[in-house]
Amino acid sequence: MGNSVSVGLRKKATRRQGFVEKAAKKAVLKLLQRLEVGHLVLEDGEDSYTFGQNLAEAEYHAHITVYDPQVYRDVFTNTSIGAAEAYMKGYWGTQDLTGVIRLMVANLNLINEADAKSPIWKRLATKAFHSLNANTKEGSRKNISAHYDLGNDFFKLFLDPTMMYSAAIYPSEDASLEEAAVHKLDRICQKLDLGPDDHLLEIGTGWGGMAIHAAQHYGCHVTTTTISQEQYDYANAKVKQLDLQDRITLLLEDYRDLAGQYDKLVSIEMIEAVGHEYYDSYFEKCSSLLKPNGLMAIQAITIADQRYDYARKSVDFIQRYIFPGGCLPSNAVIADKIAHKTDMQIVAIEDITEHYADTLADWRERFHKAMDSVKQQGFDDVFCRMWDYYFAYCEGGFRERAISTGQFVFAKPSYRFPRR
Repeated sequence: MGNSVSVGLRKKATRRQGFVEKAAKKAVLKLLQRLEVGHLVLEDGEDSYTFGQNLAEAEYHAHITVYDPQVYRDVFTNTSIGAAEAYMKGYWGTQDLTGVIRLMVANLNLINEADAKSPIWKRLATKAFHSLNANTKEGSRKNISAHYDLGNDFFKLFLDPTMMYSAAIYPSEDASLEEAAVHKLDRICQKLDLGPDDHLLEIGTGWGGMAIHAAQHYGCHVTTTTISQEQYDYANAKVKQLDLQDRITLLLEDYRDLAGQYDKLVSIEMIEAVGHEYYDSYFEKCSSLLKPNGLMAIQAITIADQRYDYARKSVDFIQRYIFPGGCLPSNAVIADKIAHKTDMQIVAIEDITEHYADTLADWRERFHKAMDSVKQQGFDDVFCRMWDYYFAYCEGGFRERAISTGQFVFAKPSYRFPRR
């Protein structure tokens, strides 16, 4: 998907620049002169600037148009988050937002350096805001509500009919989003070797897609829990509609309050909402909820091991505007917690990063096509551009492997894989 959301944008920068904006522009242009990877063209009124490599030798190409000189002030004072905020406000645009993100990710060291040099009051204010989003039981409910309780009708506009809000796995290049979502669910069920005798625990119901698929196609009993009232209501209605009450037990509980033991456990892209401080208790709890011969599978968005400490101590656009309280684990962090906080072993890892990039591209395309419906639900231009930026930001991150996605399988000591 190439085009940016064009709602409410002016044709070109026409407002006269004040002293502060001129100084900020000078600083931002100086920063962009240090781009080492890619070719960037910046149009500002009658002026055009070129940065980075020569066009012919560059792998990455991006073109930005400035609509309001306040963009420079936003970027100067808050660098990467400032650029996102300026996009949300319509201060700049591009025909290929994902391409801009990919070019910036390719120059990530420069961006991180600039972020570290943003005004200390701005960094402290951002971190203070983030610290209020700690994933205590009460905080987790608040953080989840901030995102998922936008309304089920909103998410229906860009998700496929399974309502899976996580990376799909495309079985072929021409597979639809729904086919890819179902294929992903089958892959997880097969990795868990699910069958009619299994009682599966799911941490993070979403809108019920995994629980319904496992019950319908693998015959198991599923207990699934969420802390989102909107998702609970939707999943509860869906389970009743499909007459699956005898196979699916739906809970509105924090995972930390769960009891009992189960044959299998699954958690699809929920660990990102756990938080660094709670990884120990999360994995300890999951292990305690499994029988001695149990099996666990998670799908997780991860960050490179080398960048984990930096990322967990900083706040990016996603944490500030999309997922308050969010924190991406790394493969090494997951392995460390499994080794030291559980009696389980990692028995399989599958990287599906490219599939997430494709999933996000599909979501973004569907979001664009549903723009009129989004606005009819009461969401304004700033919200629409924020979500457009969110989709492109994540797709670009996955394309450049700044972030990754994987499916992990963990086995308890007494689990024995069936011989095929």
